[in-house]
Amino acid sequence: MSEPAIATPSRSPGLLRSIAHRLSGDTADLPVEGHLPSFEGATGWLNSPSLTPEGLQGRVVLVDFWTYTCVNWLRTLPYLRAWGAKYAQHGLTVIGAHTPEFDFEHDVDNVVEQARALQVTYPIVLDNDYGVWRAFGNHFWPAIYLADPQGRIRYHHFGEGEYAMTEMAIQQLLLDAGAADVDLGLVSVEPHDLEVAADYASLRSAETYLGYGQATGFASPDGLRADQPRDYTAPTRLALNYWAPIGRWTIRDHAAVLAEPRGRIAFRFHARDVNLVMGPARRGPAIPFRVLLDGELVTTAHGSDVDADGNGAVAEQRTYQLIRQPTPIGERTFEIEFLGAGVEAYCFTFG
Repeated sequence: MSEPAIATPSRSPGLLRSIAHRLSGDTADLPVEGHLPSFEGATGWLNSPSLTPEGLQGRVVLVDFWTYTCVNWLRTLPYLRAWGAKYAQHGLTVIGAHTPEFDFEHDVDNVVEQARALQVTYPIVLDNDYGVWRAFGNHFWPAIYLADPQGRIRYHHFGEGEYAMTEMAIQQLLLDAGAADVDLGLVSVEPHDLEVAADYASLRSAETYLGYGQATGFASPDGLRADQPRDYTAPTRLALNYWAPIGRWTIRDHAAVLAEPRGRIAFRFHARDVNLVMGPARRGPAIPFRVLLDGELVTTAHGSDVDADGNGAVAEQRTYQLIRQPTPIGERTFEIEFLGAGVEAYCFTFG
């Protein structure tokens, strides 16, 4: 998310040369980009005892930097699962480095809960203090680093996409290590809900934070009063990619926090999907909400966290898919109305 989420690097010339040689029956190495750093900065491990570069010698290692609310990472997850399942027997170890963006993502219970819900069964290194992130010199979510059995980093990719290139790099390193009977076909995945790739042809709206520390597109006629409850009135109209709180909200550095029931957020957008990172400020009963498009309760265009009558509930801190439109896609006004207080809304993403 933020800068990391939108990074889209070009293809690796070294990988392209290596693949060309492999297809022609010749052998070539992927470039050496450094060595697999230590995981000493980890704050814990899930699904595995602590792992070390020394203990991983002899295996191809894929390190994936993620944070569980990042929609860009969520769209890579089906491939990570599939690669782990297909290539583990041939010598691949997948490690997810969970480096949190939002405060609630530091909560280990939240990470455990979401990892289970998302079926992340491979080893997870908890990186609450960014020690692993710094050791890799990483700046992006998601980010993939591939190391060979000697612990040398041979390939990286930042952001979504290039799944075929990444998988061919995995295959190349496994073959170079002597793995036998590796199926060189590419995995086929069946993503659902938030894991479905964005419809980039119709995407005209970008990630938008609601806390004043990073907020863009704020359009309330009342102006923004930081860190104090305020009654915000509805604007007469919203321009594309502008949003407004409606009702009694406190806009804090990290999020917009609803002070009283019946508060709303309106957003003028152009995209197939609307997602919102949000959650209750405190654990307790779920907070119901309603979703509207152009003033009407959403029906056929509802997302996976909204029913066909436009209703949903905030029960945990995560990314919620609120809108998934059928074609044609145009500019529309989204609204979410919370029927109870205490919701923290962090960030809109689109797909």
